[in-house]
Amino acid sequence: MPRSFQPPWGNLALLVLRVGIGVSFVFVYGADKLFGGPEQWAGLGQTMAVLGITFWPAFWGFVAALAEFGGGILLMLGLLFRPALTLLLGTMAVAALGHISGQIDGGPWHATEMATVFVALLLTGPGRYSLDAYLASSDLASSDLASSES
Repeated sequence: MPRSFQPPWGNLALLVLRVGIGVSFVFVYGADKLFGGPEQWAGLGQTMAVLGITFWPAFWGFVAALAEFGGGILLMLGLLFRPALTLLLGTMAVAALGHISGQIDGGPWHATEMATVFVALLLTGPGRYSLDAYLASSDLASSDLASSES
């Protein structure tokens, strides 16, 4: 059976990708929205109307801003990786639909490109250089220690 090919720098490449995209989502997209306050959140949350959700726009806008800002931080750290990507992916889906429907100016391309990257990262995982990997390895080490003491 042939061995699967894994590039020698694959984990480093995942780290670079996670940090680069995470920085963008924290500082370019999420921070202004998160710290913009209730008026900005309400404007952002009105995009949920593309899904038929017209109540609590400030709440939905805050959730989207928090998903971009907090999700970007978690993405950089590789912590709670898949839940963070799921929130980011949902935010990109609503953004793409908002662009397609004309509710948001411009085309959906950035949102669909980021959604593609997030799906790829969901499939690959955060890589070795992540807090999720570190915590998983320390959990394994502590469970191995506990089982050897029994």
